[in-house]
Amino acid sequence: MMRIAIAIPARYGSTRFPGKPLAEIGGRSMLSRVVDLARAVAQDFSGDDTDISYFVTTEDQRIADHAAEIGAPCVMTGDCNTGSDRVLAALDTLAQGGEAMPDFVLNLQGDAPFTPKSVVGAIIQAFKGDPRCEVVTPVHALSWDDLDRLRAAKAVTPFSGTTAIIGADHKALWFSKTIIPGIRKEDDLRAASDVSPVYQHIGLYGYRVDVLKRFCALPMGVYETLEGLEQLRLLENGISVSTVSVDIDKGEIQSGVDTPEDLARANAVIAGRG
Repeated sequence: MMRIAIAIPARYGSTRFPGKPLAEIGGRSMLSRVVDLARAVAQDFSGDDTDISYFVTTEDQRIADHAAEIGAPCVMTGDCNTGSDRVLAALDTLAQGGEAMPDFVLNLQGDAPFTPKSVVGAIIQAFKGDPRCEVVTPVHALSWDDLDRLRAAKAVTPFSGTTAIIGADHKALWFSKTIIPGIRKEDDLRAASDVSPVYQHIGLYGYRVDVLKRFCALPMGVYETLEGLEQLRLLENGISVSTVSVDIDKGEIQSGVDTPEDLARANAVIAGRG
């Protein structure tokens, strides 16, 4: 039996957006939308050979109270430097209470309410297909229209949205808040294909638990500090990050909600599409 846990780190004290997990999108809290996603994945992907659980983990009683209101298990932790640190602290707390440590843990960030269920399922299937994977994360090849939308969003909030460079073996070579790669002769490429050469990273990570422990014991990396991307610590220390390429309908890919401006865009999506 493979044991997989979906952890939802939800920090109240965000510098850019305090109380972010409780902010409402279309009349429902961001956290409730992410919890509903985790609950649906646990129901649909558990089976005879796979047991999937989920929980919220936070440092703030207000979020813990809201988790109780929406029927989500919650693990309180102290102050943590990153979401991954919080996930590991929560797993340790659960283990101290007698629960079995999972084989893999998915870090489903509490500010990613538009993550499709199929994307979370792709991470689970990747681990089931190759349990030797150290870290798995999804990417999506952007259409030119989606790339234009990402560029427009970055003109307002430059650090929203992350792009990735992927090697021939589907391992991540780099991640950046800058749109990479730079593109020469873009007009020719647009004429040749509807798909751009830019991959957008979807902020969901699956870790083997032993790799998560190793990762959290490492000091912050130089580029991690500069970009504000903890996954760069993995690459800076030789930990492989496998990517799964997922299909998302044109116009449907959304960045995480990092700022009040992102929240306004999220509400516009809900208002326009339901």
